[in-house]
Amino acid sequence: MKKYIFLVLAVGISILALLGAGYWLGIRTAAPKQALRTEISSQSILTALHDRGFLVTQTYFFDQPVVINKTTGSAFQDFFFGQTITARGLMEINLGTDLAKITQDDVVIDGDNITVTIPKATLFNSRLVGPMEVKNEKGLLKKITDSDSGYNEALQVLNQQAEQNAQTADMLERADARAIEDTTQLLGFVAQGKKITVITADR
Repeated sequence: MKKYIFLVLAVGISILALLGAGYWLGIRTAAPKQALRTEISSQSILTALHDRGFLVTQTYFFDQPVVINKTTGSAFQDFFFGQTITARGLMEINLGTDLAKITQDDVVIDGDNITVTIPKATLFNSRLVGPMEVKNEKGLLKKITDSDSGYNEALQVLNQQAEQNAQTADMLERADARAIEDTTQLLGFVAQGKKITVITADR
């Protein structure tokens, strides 16, 4: 009889111990999730945006020839000293938004609503993709006195022309729209369960 009572007590204590352990583990598991919901702040959002840095949102390619005509104004003098550089190459232009420029004032948190103002899209970089064709026609004497191939000058002009073509109002608006979409998606991972609104600053 005593052995039976002892066995019942032992089983009861084991069940209570398991229930207590389960309750304790439940609290430990739920606590970090609760902390995660309450730790979302403007600083944590800023950190995530600054870590992302410059966000490239649009890439364009331009393949247009350029002509650099260096004339003296006189056909006779051009025969000796004139120069015409013709070049063609594929230029890549990247536009986007610099998230590292976002400040504390650009982040507004109101309960479950988060509003972030991002900078307008700007030029990120431009580069030549592949080879560039350069034709350099020089006057009779200029061929002797000037050995420059004209490559660097032609590349500079190609860069300037491509960058100008890429920064039209329509192309910048497309880059702005994509920046809003990508930033909203990024913040969705940082502030889960919150309503995210991203707008662009005035240009």
